[in-house]
Amino acid sequence: MQRIEREDTTEVVIEFEGEQLTARLGDTVAAALLANNHRSLRTTAESGAPRGPFCMMGVCFDCLVEIDGVANRQACMTEVQSGMKVRRQLGANDISLGSSSENEGSLS
Repeated sequence: MQRIEREDTTEVVIEFEGEQLTARLGDTVAAALLANNHRSLRTTAESGAPRGPFCMMGVCFDCLVEIDGVANRQACMTEVQSGMKVRRQLGANDISLGSSSENEGSLS
C-alpha cells in the first residue's frame, strides 16, 4: 500500500506486537498497520490461517485485533490514538460471561 504524502498531517506513535509504528492522526488502526506493511492482523480459530483487513468498512471482521488489552476490536473501525498498544488476535477469544465455574452447563 502506498501512502500519499501530505504536509498537513499530525503523526502519532502506536505499538504493534511490541514494534513502534508511526501513524497519522485520523487513520484507522487497519490503515496504519497496512501503511507500515503489516498485513496479517489475526488468525482463524479453526486452522490458524492468517487474516487481514478486507472490506475496510466493518462488515467482514477479518481485522479483529486486541487494542489496549481489549479483544475483538475491529481495526478498520477504530481510529489510532497516540500510545495505543495493538496485538494480533490469535484464534477465537474468550467471550465468557463470567468465571468459567459460574457458567458451566448453562448460559442462562
